[in-house]
Amino acid sequence: MALDTRTDRRPSFAGLLWRSTVGKKTVMAVSGLVMLLYLVVHMIGNLKIFFGADEFNGYAHWLRVAGAPFMHHEWTLWLARVVLVAAVVAHATSAYQLSRRDLRARPHRYAHRKARTGYATRTMRWGGIILGLFVVWHLLDLTTGTVHTGGFQSGRPYQNVVDTFSTWYGNVIYLVAMLALGLHIRHGFWSAAQTLGVGSPARERLLTALAQVLALALTAGFVSVPVAVMTGVVS
Repeated sequence: MALDTRTDRRPSFAGLLWRSTVGKKTVMAVSGLVMLLYLVVHMIGNLKIFFGADEFNGYAHWLRVAGAPFMHHEWTLWLARVVLVAAVVAHATSAYQLSRRDLRARPHRYAHRKARTGYATRTMRWGGIILGLFVVWHLLDLTTGTVHTGGFQSGRPYQNVVDTFSTWYGNVIYLVAMLALGLHIRHGFWSAAQTLGVGSPARERLLTALAQVLALALTAGFVSVPVAVMTGVVS
């Protein structure tokens, strides 16, 4: 008689957590906060463009040598990119799976839901799609220069930024994406706080105000660059 060599393999804790709705929401919240931190740092770096080409180009060069001599050339930059890509993939995957699970589980229950909830949900979904497409365009424009207009110049990010925002479509794409980003942060920050257990009725006003301030500050900071180029403040 043949022996049954099969073993009872139970899912790991991480596997069980990922399969649960709470786990997916937690992954979505944590990855969202990682991206939010990156956006704050990225916006501060972008604002260096107001101090001139030397300052902005010098900052771009520093990003490639940060951590030297312990870190090799661009190692720190690539480490940040890997973490950011992992956060984006985790965020998008959990968002998509939660959306599909919600549609399968309750296809008719939201017929009379509050308008605010429906608006927030649609904003997050469509905003996420818009931002995903923008990231691809942004990388092809200012990182690889594939779709850049005006002649991409490696090592001269200041001039590349000015070239991009000297075109009407470059401005339109960027401004639409930044408005979507502001709405995404406004709704996403509050949602992440609830998921991670920070939210409470007593903190409702504080969290709402903080979400609005973050969204407004980041949107204004990012939008200020193309506006400055369009008005000739940066040229």
